[in-house]
Amino acid sequence: MADPTRPLSPHLTVYRPQVTSVLSITHRATGVFLAFAAVLFTYWLVSAAYGPEAFGRAQALLESWFGRLVLFGFTFSLFYHLLNGIRHLGWDVLWGFEMPTLRATGVLVVIASLAMTVTSWLMAYGHVGKL
Repeated sequence: MADPTRPLSPHLTVYRPQVTSVLSITHRATGVFLAFAAVLFTYWLVSAAYGPEAFGRAQALLESWFGRLVLFGFTFSLFYHLLNGIRHLGWDVLWGFEMPTLRATGVLVVIASLAMTVTSWLMAYGHVGKL
């Protein structure tokens, strides 16, 4: 039982989020989302092995607006997790711990992830029907 005379630790409503904490939480969330997307990708592959009807259902799911939203989120998660992982590799060799560098690399990871996601989708849609 908690001691009522002891102060409580700061709660999320009191704590002011920092760039580093938000990026850390986002890194974890994208990792969880990538695990979910791996299951979805496995479902898509297995449906192809089960035949045209099963594959058609999987394709219909992924081609729906919700499926495309999930795929867009998967693409962003993949790029974000990759780039933030590279950022963490820099930390492993003791580079980038200064506060200005932490903020700059964090913002760069987010901007580059968004740019790579949008570029990938534009390139993919540009090639649809040209194969």
